[in-house]
Amino acid sequence: MSALRRLLIVEDDAALRATLAEQILLDSKFAVDEAASAAEAEAKLTCVGVSYDAILLDVGLPDADGREFCAKLRRAGQRMPVIMVTGADTEQDVIRGLEAGANDYLTKPFRLAELLARVRAQLRLFDNSEDATFLIGPFVFRPSAKLLQDNTGDRKVRLTDKESAILKFLYRAGGKRVPRQVLLNEVLGYSGAVSTYTLQTHVHRLRQKLKADPAQPRLLLTERGGYKLDATVFLADGR
Repeated sequence: MSALRRLLIVEDDAALRATLAEQILLDSKFAVDEAASAAEAEAKLTCVGVSYDAILLDVGLPDADGREFCAKLRRAGQRMPVIMVTGADTEQDVIRGLEAGANDYLTKPFRLAELLARVRAQLRLFDNSEDATFLIGPFVFRPSAKLLQDNTGDRKVRLTDKESAILKFLYRAGGKRVPRQVLLNEVLGYSGAVSTYTLQTHVHRLRQKLKADPAQPRLLLTERGGYKLDATVFLADGR
């Protein structure tokens, strides 16, 4: 039901990079882009309309030290999780990588299951951090603050816990319909005995808050026993 999480693999070993990408894509929850150098990675990261949920970064790149590249990303304001995946395995290597801004450090050889578990763990932490933001129509959505802020910064809209949870789940669905019962059970934690009227009340109030102006299309749509976000939200965000 969730939208794909996009990973950027920055690794100069073409065979390893291709194998890693192929294996990760077997997990239906991820999409993958590849870069063979720091310069190629930087070009992808600065491409308009493209965003990454996490980066897998080697230390030994042909045009940069991966740790220095990580530090550069942090200085530039990039806050997504960075996981170093490298053969540099001494204690000092690990310390230097983490001090450069990496969120985790995994040495080669490694098990793919462990790598994906670490990626998921870092994504969970990031999604609930102050740094996590999602573009939804004219708004920047900050789940941890339960806040919608328009692009000009002039308008701030506070959300309740349940409104924020619904909006985040719908965003992660990537424009696909989410059945009412899924939202009731998995998002709001209600039992099956609870009337869908409870959910409809939350959605109605959230929909009112998402109305930026009369000219803006409605972002939260009703469809066949469920709800979804307007698909144009994800086109604008490059997903």
